Amino acid sequence: MADLIGLILSNFTLTFFILGLLFSGVSIFLQKIPLRNRDKVYEIVFKWYLFFSIGAAFAYGFIGHVFFGTLTAQFIGWAPSPFQLEVGFASLGFSILGFMAFAGNWNMRLAAVIASVVFLWGAAVGHIIQMMQFQNYAAGNAGIIFYTDSVLPIFSIWLLWATRPRKFYLR
Repeated sequence: MADLIGLILSNFTLTFFILGLLFSGVSIFLQKIPLRNRDKVYEIVFKWYLFFSIGAAFAYGFIGHVFFGTLTAQFIGWAPSPFQLEVGFASLGFSILGFMAFAGNWNMRLAAVIASVVFLWGAAVGHIIQMMQFQNYAAGNAGIIFYTDSVLPIFSIWLLWATRPRKFYLR
């Protein structure tokens, strides 16, 4: 059981993504929304994705980097650094934005997606540099986190596009 809990906690980006999908499914089921109503289904999936994959996952990152910095650095394959505090507070900002977007309009979701995509793809590039230049294949650098940092932004962009207002005007 301890190994399972460790696996869930150390792969938190995947864990929160799966939780978002589960909450989406339950919400769709409880509201009796037919799957053919794609607009409503995408809307629900996007909301729970924002809540879990951006709001909760970045909150988890904040807690890890700020309050458990030494443990988090070891998991990533880093030496402890004051930079972790900065990453932690940046994560807190993304978390708050994700939670606001969960309850907000499409423009708020656009902001959450842009901010998180830039951060996550930047982190993915950092993982690649760490792997190639420093042979850092620690689980927190080259494991699930690398793949979710690379792929979840694509999912974010797709959900943003799928839920876009049909009449979209830039002011």
